[in-house]
Amino acid sequence: MKTKKVLSAVLAAVLFVLAPGASVCAEEPEGGQEQQEKAASYAEKIDTNEIPGWPQGPAIYAASGIVMDMNSGAVLYAKKAEEKRYPASITKVLSALTALQYAKMSDAVSFSEESISFLQWDDAQIGMKPGEEINMESALYGMLLASANEVSYAVAENVGRQYLNGGYTEFIEEMNRISQQLGCTGSNWVNANGLHDENHYTTAHDMARIAAAAYQNEEFRRLETTLEYKVPPTNLTAEERILDQNHKMLWPENYYYYANAKAGKTGYTDQSKTTLVTMAEENDMQLAAVVLHTYGVDAYTDTRAMYDYAFANFETLNLKEYETSSEIEDFENENAYAVVPKGVSFSELEKEYVPDESGGTRRVLVEYSYQGQPVGKEKAILTEEAFSKLTGAEKKIKIEPVKQEKNKKQSEKKSKLAVVIALVIFLPLGYILLVILLYKLNMRWRKRKK
Repeated sequence: MKTKKVLSAVLAAVLFVLAPGASVCAEEPEGGQEQQEKAASYAEKIDTNEIPGWPQGPAIYAASGIVMDMNSGAVLYAKKAEEKRYPASITKVLSALTALQYAKMSDAVSFSEESISFLQWDDAQIGMKPGEEINMESALYGMLLASANEVSYAVAENVGRQYLNGGYTEFIEEMNRISQQLGCTGSNWVNANGLHDENHYTTAHDMARIAAAAYQNEEFRRLETTLEYKVPPTNLTAEERILDQNHKMLWPENYYYYANAKAGKTGYTDQSKTTLVTMAEENDMQLAAVVLHTYGVDAYTDTRAMYDYAFANFETLNLKEYETSSEIEDFENENAYAVVPKGVSFSELEKEYVPDESGGTRRVLVEYSYQGQPVGKEKAILTEEAFSKLTGAEKKIKIEPVKQEKNKKQSEKKSKLAVVIALVIFLPLGYILLVILLYKLNMRWRKRKK
């Protein structure tokens, strides 16, 4: 009897799930809308495909995407890379970079009530408690591997207090300062974890800039290339906490594994959808890939498609080796390169000298482009003649209009002075001549009268 009741209950449950009006069907419109959005996004144009002579890149599901060389800054692939979007937890790449500018791995990170109380039940966390302490190394692993939101808050709070003469707010201000210093123009950061806020946003290009800067940091690379880490027991927790890397492209046994991928960060909120930052290397190229506002594993397939395209269609040209101009004495970094479509020769690149604002004798930034698209830049020392020509031309452009105006005013002054002098000289002379003429006329009149 009991068995029959159990079977009846199971059958009823199955029938409920399969029924047309069941809750599963309520999700279908949302799924249909998602598919429509994906199809529309997939059909949108790729901006770099509009560049003449540029290799044609793949369509992607993400609303925004980019592949950027992390050394030269050359953008190889871009789709709406300058549009502002919500970053979600890839924010933590900037949070970690900011912390690493100041903190030591041995620094203590204590958890306040504020660092815990904001958490919702479905927010990523590792179960830290108010009053608990771990070191900075464990905290950064918690941020980057497990994407723990309370840990991000605590890191910001502690670094702000220990190094920035403040607390959480001062750390956020420093995040914005560093972001701007890296050249980010479309970003604003209001928290350290990426939980949704309408005023917390970035662009794919800005995130690539941040990823490039973070990847140059040795500690960041060490942390991010780790697949598993164990947080030691703490003052309030006797057991180890085991943290696993969330980025599927970094796990060799995962279906989405990508051998060239070395580091990266995942993100998701209901508003941002899936976001992903990845750093990859092949031969002498180090590339950052970013996708924003995509759905689930599409982030990985999009990223792979962009990387496959970039590694297959571009190559590096060493500036010191290929640059033949007699104007350039030397490059600051002898390993600097430009990234160009395969088959493009160095002679096809355009070059521009930009005086270095940081000062230094004959120092300039040499910027290279192909079909108007920047492909590389590096600081260099010009010859004296070339530098004088460059700076002299600038001065001439700036000063020449001022000289013309000055000469015009001087000419007007001289003309007025000449008129005054002429009046002073010729008026009395004219008066004398007039008197003489009148005298002669008067004498003639008298003679006739006699």
